[in-house]
Amino acid sequence: MTIRVLLADDQTLVRAAFAMLIESAPDMEVVGQAGTGREAVELARTARADLVVMDVRMPDLDGIAATRLIAADEDLVGVRVLVLTTYDTDEHIIDALRAGASGFLVKDTKPAELLDAIRLVAQGEALLSPGPTARLIARALRAPDPGPRSALSPDGLTDRERQVLTLVARGLTNQEIADTLSLSPLTAKTHVSRIMGKLGARDRAQLVILGYESGLVTPGGG
Repeated sequence: MTIRVLLADDQTLVRAAFAMLIESAPDMEVVGQAGTGREAVELARTARADLVVMDVRMPDLDGIAATRLIAADEDLVGVRVLVLTTYDTDEHIIDALRAGASGFLVKDTKPAELLDAIRLVAQGEALLSPGPTARLIARALRAPDPGPRSALSPDGLTDRERQVLTLVARGLTNQEIADTLSLSPLTAKTHVSRIMGKLGARDRAQLVILGYESGLVTPGGG
């Protein structure tokens, strides 16, 4: 199945380069390009993209606000957002994840890695490398947060599900969770799906935030 990608970046040359790369992949197509966050939201509604590659810093409406509008739109359920940042220590990444982004990627990522990231996020995974994610969330938890905290709680999960949630929050993939807990990949995937259902989580990225906000996972710990 072809992955329909919408590109949102205020730099024309960056969009053009990404478009050429994505169009070179046999399983992807670019269905729209936006230069502002507001254009990205409008195109997400009209172009019926499967995934939006979203820059954080854009005029008119930034990438975080645009991501929040896309994630909250009932007509756009299933549309994933992959946020682009210049550095993996960008303080806005936590806000983007809370807004509904399914992961983040630095702009100097290798071309093949960008294509793999698009495929991964389009499949419903969260693109969250353990090191940068832990650092970002650690800083976010130390800083005052004026926004609402997550209403989700790991209470009610089984011991095994809490183990799995802890590993998800550390950024592990289903295969890595399976290897760590001596499970089959299918069983690991089933546990993750069940946890998301119990908690009403939109995706794995939301589970990562929950794991840290609830204290189930501590920055630098496990």
